[in-house]
Amino acid sequence: MSEEPITDTSEDYDLYEHHNVVVDPGQSPTRIDKFLLGKIINVSRNKIQQAATAGNILVNKKPVKSNYKVRPNDEISVVMTYPPRDVEILPEEIPLVIVYEDDDVILINKQAGLVVHPGHANYTGTLLNGLMHYFASTGQTNVENGFGYMVHRIDKDTTGLLLVTKNEMAQTKLAKQFFDHTVERAYEALVWGDIESEEGVIEGHIGRSLKDRRVMTVFPDGEYGKEAISHYKVLERYGYVTRVECRLETGRTHQIRAHFTFLGHPLFNDERYGGNKVLKGTTFTKYKQFVQNCFKVIPRQSLHARSLGFIHPTSGKSMFFESELPTDMREVLEKWDGYVSHRALDYNED
Repeated sequence: MSEEPITDTSEDYDLYEHHNVVVDPGQSPTRIDKFLLGKIINVSRNKIQQAATAGNILVNKKPVKSNYKVRPNDEISVVMTYPPRDVEILPEEIPLVIVYEDDDVILINKQAGLVVHPGHANYTGTLLNGLMHYFASTGQTNVENGFGYMVHRIDKDTTGLLLVTKNEMAQTKLAKQFFDHTVERAYEALVWGDIESEEGVIEGHIGRSLKDRRVMTVFPDGEYGKEAISHYKVLERYGYVTRVECRLETGRTHQIRAHFTFLGHPLFNDERYGGNKVLKGTTFTKYKQFVQNCFKVIPRQSLHARSLGFIHPTSGKSMFFESELPTDMREVLEKWDGYVSHRALDYNED
């Protein structure tokens, strides 16, 4: 099977790169920007200096300036943003819900069905196309590339909060926060089954499935993929499905979707991971019809990026935002609540 790109990726870490370098014992004193220029492939001195200005170059766990002179046995850690992909982005008028905006960042409450950036089979109609139109129509010439810089992603059919920066320095600083896991992110999901524990941690490397390259899978022994950690807490139980809160330590592609599938609780109506079938419950036709009606209400995976907290890259101020559940998710929860209430009433009458 040929490798088909996963276009609705939520992986944060392919937006920036991390390098660890240990200086040789015989190294003579050399400016760190010049030293790293010879250690990192396809990087400019300006890019290295920008990382240093953002506090993203650490020597022995302490940030240094670009004129720092490396010493033998220094341990260097560098986080830098990747250069943008060579894809032409054209302005398109796309409805955007803007939660917050200033000279450095813009926070969007993304709707379902909106791809974040152009890529395989999605070269137009993306969030970045919409942002380019918005910035131009509002006369924002301060946006360095015209459409903004990504610091994280959420899937095409996942709703909720998404942060974009207007300049590369802000992107570089926020990339470090995502790398250090200091960004607060909470999601809400509806998953199949009655989860046994009230809260827990799902751990297991995530990588492309060896059987189906279109999906991600969990490798619990860590033989493939990248480390992934998800924390969850039960918010409400409906017997056949469970409403959960998820907090991420890492940001792998399809992390929540893959982790809950691994746990045996796929997201409700997640077609790619098998959640679009009646996985739990009775065999009665009436129940099956109820589930099908729920699928019609929310024709996507039941996942919402509810909250986002970060340190502002310029002011240093702590920022925190929350987003209400979208209409389709609220309606499907109300349907399950009503179904459970009616079942309890029928049981009590019996």
